[in-house]
Amino acid sequence: GYKWRLLLAYDGTHYAGWQYQQSPPTVQCTVEKALTQATKLQRKDLCLVGSSRTDAGVHAWGQVAHFFTPFNYDNLEELHAALNGLLPSDIRVREISPASAEFHARFSAKSKIYHYKIYNDTIMDPFQRHFAYHSVYKLNSTVMREAAKYFVGKHDFSAFANASHNDRVPDPMKHIFQFDVKEMGALLQLEVEGSGFLYRQVRNMVALLLQIGREAIPPEIVPHILASRDRKELAKYSLSAPPHGLCLVSINYNESHLLPPPGCPSNSFGRHHTIRKCKVPFFL
Repeated sequence: GYKWRLLLAYDGTHYAGWQYQQSPPTVQCTVEKALTQATKLQRKDLCLVGSSRTDAGVHAWGQVAHFFTPFNYDNLEELHAALNGLLPSDIRVREISPASAEFHARFSAKSKIYHYKIYNDTIMDPFQRHFAYHSVYKLNSTVMREAAKYFVGKHDFSAFANASHNDRVPDPMKHIFQFDVKEMGALLQLEVEGSGFLYRQVRNMVALLLQIGREAIPPEIVPHILASRDRKELAKYSLSAPPHGLCLVSINYNESHLLPPPGCPSNSFGRHHTIRKCKVPFFL
């Protein structure tokens, strides 16, 4: 068989997250439906796997998934156009590429980058309402930046994880490579890159930074909560931040796993439509 990699962007507002379930609609379910129509294959043959199980209401600019087909493609542009033609306008396939046998959307990932947007003004910008959390409290970005540095490095993040729905107990040790707080006018963007994240970890870290930004608690609370390894300890200071401010921006992969297999078509980035020049009428 042949393996293919999808780069996906979606507005998660109307979806119950990525992970497959019958109802309400999930992003995976919607993408699978378009794939079954475009490839004429069954869901069980496609075996679509996503890199990150984004929660209900969370957005993505750089979600990655892979799927299988028993046949090869000469070119991927037609499949690409067909998929975007079948998908609703709040989900787009940004790129389709052939994937090597080693590549796995989830297990080949080296790090993931998430952004959390906070709109910090008295009145919310209505155009940002689905993509940024509105904080009416004036936030001190300097103390938030100071607090975010405590998350960087390898830590046991048990205190920042909600109990997961799946049975396997995930490894609570995660490596945070960077955590920045950027100011863009009224918008505060929290940018975090890590080896991986526990269930609700990013939103729980953001919620604590919001309380620190409001100056309700000092930045030094972060190492204290991390050391406790207890979710109840975090709950004394903050609740989870809402999902709509969160976006999965990009996923970094093991370079060797991204090499294209031999005898495969080139990547499709979508094609531009061109107007065919018409002949100048003779009467001009």
